[in-house]
Amino acid sequence: MFATLSDRLTATFKSLRGKGRLSEADVDATIREIRRALLDADVALPVVRQFTARIRERTVGTEVSQALNPAQQVVKIVNEELIGILGGETRRLRLAKNPPTVIMLAGLQGAGKTTLAGKLGRWLREQGHTPLLVASDLQRPNAVTQLEVVGQRAGVPVFAPERGVSEGQGVSGTSQGDPVQVARDGVAFARDKHHDVVIIDTAGRLGVDGELMQQAADIKAATSPDEVLFVVDAMIGQDAVNTAMAFMEGVGFTGVVLSKLDGDARGGAALSVVGVTGQPVMFASTGEKLEEFELFHPDRMASRILDMGDILTLIEQAEKAFDADQAEKMAAKFADGDDFTLEDFLAQMAALKNMGSLKKMLGMLPGMGELREQLDNFDEREMDRVEAIIKSMTPLERRQPRVLNGSRRLRVAKGSGTQVSEVNTLIERFGEAQKMMRQMRNGGGLPGMPGMPGLPGMPGGKKSKGKAKNTAPRKGKAKSGNPAKRAQQLAEGNKPGGPAQSGGAFGMGGQQNVDPANLQLPPGFEKFLGR
Repeated sequence: MFATLSDRLTATFKSLRGKGRLSEADVDATIREIRRALLDADVALPVVRQFTARIRERTVGTEVSQALNPAQQVVKIVNEELIGILGGETRRLRLAKNPPTVIMLAGLQGAGKTTLAGKLGRWLREQGHTPLLVASDLQRPNAVTQLEVVGQRAGVPVFAPERGVSEGQGVSGTSQGDPVQVARDGVAFARDKHHDVVIIDTAGRLGVDGELMQQAADIKAATSPDEVLFVVDAMIGQDAVNTAMAFMEGVGFTGVVLSKLDGDARGGAALSVVGVTGQPVMFASTGEKLEEFELFHPDRMASRILDMGDILTLIEQAEKAFDADQAEKMAAKFADGDDFTLEDFLAQMAALKNMGSLKKMLGMLPGMGELREQLDNFDEREMDRVEAIIKSMTPLERRQPRVLNGSRRLRVAKGSGTQVSEVNTLIERFGEAQKMMRQMRNGGGLPGMPGMPGLPGMPGGKKSKGKAKNTAPRKGKAKSGNPAKRAQQLAEGNKPGGPAQSGGAFGMGGQQNVDPANLQLPPGFEKFLGR
């Protein structure tokens, strides 16, 4: 969504690097580029003026002139102002003291209210709540049926006493019912059945009109919602501001939900709605799947726009996707010296797929904006092909890939619908990964990083050069091939104070001369010394 804006801002900041001092001309050029980038992203003009004025005020002052790195200070200022324009801080749902908490969804038709009702219900259910969806959209054909399907997929019950307009009846159908009464009855039903949250899905229009506003205002008056969430399509650009202002004046809302944030539009709506209406963005829909829904964090979104990554969201998604018990078993297996197998790789890949789109996850890493083209060309179906290849193997072949001879690889290729060359490539790359895991386990660090120590709890050791044959520590000094020198080495090793030879317990040399009289052994223990 913010790719174009992110690229423009990143390019602007690159021109400031290496400058020990920023002149007024540098500041003017930077602000001019920021203004162009925001306008190209469909950000509302009043918001752009306010944003650039704040940046100019801070950059021409002592905040930048006295900074050790002015370019980084400008990035810091822009980041802070972006956070402010996106709402400042994370705004969470206000729950009612006496349940149920009533949440009303409002917005234009096509903004994604019905799907978002299911996403919000699923999200609340995962938070430990017992939500109920109420079908008050009786005008759009099959809107009630759609909400029931979405609710079933989300695992959330739906209150739908009226069927609304069916397909083919049109808007003037006779079975619309009373949406205000449905909303009122839905809240009463939730109170009787002990649902602690009610989500009311209301009707929309293709454009703002008086009938739409009146119906939404009547539902609000009948249910007294604790939260009124305005659902806006993040792809509609400048028109989002006009629509938001119309709903703010006609109905009033307490928060904004951005839908279709995964689209390829320029994303100015997200930066405009908050600045124009003064109401914060609370949630964001980042995809078509029900699980692609998240709490909106202004600081994290600003970090993404400036190509500084979003590690916290990435960690949160990983915590949800990865099984803690499985991770502990994997760590214990790794510490015990067992090899990483294709079965382990398959389990890790399944957990990775549970986190969602791999492109989105990679996009959350800092600096990935420079690799945007490579990310766009990445084919996520490659993971499916790899999974098919591994699942076409027998358990023995997954644990010991070295048994995969030519005939076995041909069978695996046919079973997975791939080519033998693809199977060969997978086995070759997995062998390299296995080798790297062994090297890390033995304290060698990562390839190309000789100064990196081994992992905690792993045996230490120096990084081997060339092909790794034996990573065990060498015992003592190498013996000379010259018989005379070898005899001299042995003689020096037996002398008191000479270099101790390794191999003894607790680092004591195996050839050290020890006087039994100095050991203070228990009575009768001398017979075990062989004297």
